[in-house]
Amino acid sequence: MTMHVLSQPLHAQSHIHIYNVQASNHWIFRTSFSFFSLCKETRRRRRRREEGELMEKKEEQEAIDNRGKISIQISSSHAETAMVTTKRSNSNLAKLIFSGHLLAVAIFITFLSFRGFLEAPGFRPTHWCIPLAASIAVSAFTAVSLLLLSLHHPSIALKTSLWLSPLFTTFTGILLLATGTGIGLIFAAFTLTGALSLSLYSCSIATHLKHTNQILTISITTVPPSIKITKFILAGLFTGLIYTWFWSLGAGGISAKGSPFAGIYILVLFLSLAWTMNVIRNTMHVAISRIAYMQLMHGLDVDVKQAFTDAATRSLSTICLGSAMVPAIGTFRGMARAMAAIAGGSDEFLFSCTACYINLANLLVPSGNLWACVHVGIHGKGFVQASRDIWEMFIKQKMVPVIDQELTGTFCFLSGIAGGALSALIGGSLMLAVEKKYATEGIVCAFFVGYFIVRLGTAWAHACVLAYHVAFAENPVNPRLGTAMSECLKELETSPR
Repeated sequence: MTMHVLSQPLHAQSHIHIYNVQASNHWIFRTSFSFFSLCKETRRRRRRREEGELMEKKEEQEAIDNRGKISIQISSSHAETAMVTTKRSNSNLAKLIFSGHLLAVAIFITFLSFRGFLEAPGFRPTHWCIPLAASIAVSAFTAVSLLLLSLHHPSIALKTSLWLSPLFTTFTGILLLATGTGIGLIFAAFTLTGALSLSLYSCSIATHLKHTNQILTISITTVPPSIKITKFILAGLFTGLIYTWFWSLGAGGISAKGSPFAGIYILVLFLSLAWTMNVIRNTMHVAISRIAYMQLMHGLDVDVKQAFTDAATRSLSTICLGSAMVPAIGTFRGMARAMAAIAGGSDEFLFSCTACYINLANLLVPSGNLWACVHVGIHGKGFVQASRDIWEMFIKQKMVPVIDQELTGTFCFLSGIAGGALSALIGGSLMLAVEKKYATEGIVCAFFVGYFIVRLGTAWAHACVLAYHVAFAENPVNPRLGTAMSECLKELETSPR
């Protein structure tokens, strides 16, 4: 056999050798290809397994995050919204009533303006409009000035409102005396009495500004000045200016023409002004307190545009209801306290119902208070429910006495009084110079316009403090809140009763 192979021609042997080499190479190639295919399939399976494990871990982490976010009631994107709407009020009744009221008042003011300015003999509209326009401009300047002062120098802002409010109110009373009319004399007596009361009150609380200043300073730092927030605040202020200017035309129409029902007309216009300006102010409260609360409680940033948009749309009906309730309850409570202070321990028949009024006022406050704005913005609750929930937390943390003695609301009120009195001084002086006949009405209108405009300027600071109180009630050991409230509570506990 060997001899046979060897005996074959040389070219035949070379062909056999090449064939064997090709077969061997083909086998090596197939084996290598199978090996690489197996490795590739192994890597693919390992990658799929790793991707599956990674997906499972991601889903588990998302579930943990979702549970954590639900527990602290914030959304998945804290940079955008940072809010969970747990119970959004679906009732739009208050918003519909408010919108209908605006339409009715607009028609009513238009009627009064044309009736007074066109039909009243001897009445010059420019003599009414120019002084009122000047007072509105002064009130806008005062509002912006107090806003900047409260944001950058809260201690100076507190003291400024404390001392300027009685001073400007006294000057306004003197200006009313200068009108020389019977109604001017009545308003002057009321104004000078109020100035004396404000002076005594300012002296009594001057030594209690420490904790208020600390809380105000801590709260304001959570919502530092920015272009975005300033834009919305100025938009609200501009809306208030436009409405007060339009409102002043109706008041001028009443003064020019007169009517047996002038008192009713004035009352209707005043209630409309108060409600509308409170809606604008409380819209700011809801939006800014939401931003401040999320920063104080969780250290999270909230989208400013979203906060103001939600306040002006989804929460508007609740805000309209609260804007009507809070001033009414506050006025009733103030009257009850005044009666109690006058009555003292007297058992006279005139003051026999003082205790009843006080108890009724104390029952109403938990159902309608300004701290509800925080939960309205954060959780979308109804105003009454939010008020009750927050007040229960205040009671639980024994914060009610501190809340009653807290002076930020007083600061806002006194700022409004100072701004209103300054506006009345400017507008009334111009009115006396050009048209003394309507000076009393012009001074009173300028005062109310200035008061409500300046209150818009203090809404930023007040909303931050409201958020601070609610955040402390929910978590007193939160390190972001500082020690001001805790120290105040300790002092209250150790002070003699």
